Amino acid sequence: MENSVITALKTERLMLRPIVASDIDAVFKGLSDPEVIKYYGVNFQSLEATKEQMSFYEDLKKNGTGIWFAICSLDNTVFFGAAGLNDLNQEHKKAEIGFWLMKEFWGQGIVVEVLQLICNYGFDVLGLHRIEGFVESNNLKCKRAMSKLDFRLEGTMIDSEIKNGEFISLDIYAKINAQ
Repeated sequence: MENSVITALKTERLMLRPIVASDIDAVFKGLSDPEVIKYYGVNFQSLEATKEQMSFYEDLKKNGTGIWFAICSLDNTVFFGAAGLNDLNQEHKKAEIGFWLMKEFWGQGIVVEVLQLICNYGFDVLGLHRIEGFVESNNLKCKRAMSKLDFRLEGTMIDSEIKNGEFISLDIYAKINAQ
């Protein structure tokens, strides 16, 4: 990934800006909420433990393996959640998309709006050919969002991970750059 400085990506009502250290309280609030992390791969029970997630975001940028953004209001006063690309592979021109959103903002179309912006960034700026999404098979809301964004369901990995002591299946979605 190029090392250019990213200031912000914007829609008519939202801004995506790089996550910064001072976002830790908001990240902790989101990633400690049982409803928010129900289908998310990590959760934290303390502010101290949340530093691990902040390091993850920073390491992606530093290592060129992805970028995650804070989802904010245009005036940067409201933190809605986070979204981005990880497992970026320049050789194969692909990355994995991911997101989480504070529950008070669910059902407002934010996810579709933000993920479209991230896909455009991945294809147009990073030169990706493929963006993948791995969705827990029971996560119906995320699957609907992927469908709205023209991600294609490629298959299901049955019992591919263990979460909370139980096997879970993951649906594989992908969007190919049409250009």
